[in-house]
Amino acid sequence: MALLEVRRLSKVYSDGTTALQDISFELHNGEFIVIIGPSGAGKNTLLRSINRLVKPTAGELLFKGQEIVSANASQLKKHRREVGMIFQRFNLIERSSVLRNVLHGRLGYMNIVRAVLSLFSKEDKDEAIRFLERVGLGEQVYKRADELSGGQQQRVGIARAIAQKPSLILADEPIASLDPVSSEIVMDQLYSICKEEGIACLCNLHQVDVAKKYATRIIGINNGEKVFDGRPEELTDTIIERIYRGSKEQKEEMAS
Repeated sequence: MALLEVRRLSKVYSDGTTALQDISFELHNGEFIVIIGPSGAGKNTLLRSINRLVKPTAGELLFKGQEIVSANASQLKKHRREVGMIFQRFNLIERSSVLRNVLHGRLGYMNIVRAVLSLFSKEDKDEAIRFLERVGLGEQVYKRADELSGGQQQRVGIARAIAQKPSLILADEPIASLDPVSSEIVMDQLYSICKEEGIACLCNLHQVDVAKKYATRIIGINNGEKVFDGRPEELTDTIIERIYRGSKEQKEEMAS
């Protein structure tokens, strides 16, 4: 059974904008799938739909065989607990410590009273520190999140995601705001941890060369439609042109 099944997924926003059109694919345990496409192609909407931060207009989403589009509040809580999320803008609580930000990955496993009072167990705290050491931030545990560089903050985001002990990580443009050196560190950490822990990953990226380096499989989206799904070595220049055809990115590349 596939870990995730996306079946004919579509999303039309209230203003009439069509973000996704009839998207279908499967994701299996151990895969590291990268989604590429121009700005506005629907990559963000797709990831947010899978985590039900956005409700699709049509289609089905099955995670471990459980239908997610029609899931109730209790089912959604369980689903989101098993799906870690890494955000482009880090989504950290800036005035809280690095350790506390990572511990927030455990909130889905706590009852409401313990969660509100932030009553984390010693085991959770010890594990959070180990996760931070794993991403090279063992000396930053008690610093405020806003004292870290962008690359370091994103590594806190990775540690928070793996603290959930998820089966799947959704990474939404995790290196979009980072310099090349920080980008490589973040992608190396994300890829190696997913492989070592057996966590599947679905990652949105703009950079085709980075996608080819890390992906076990690449999905190309243009104008809300899937136009490519295959191995990195199958992604030819002709297919890349089709994925980015008419986009701002392609026009800028042609002008340079």
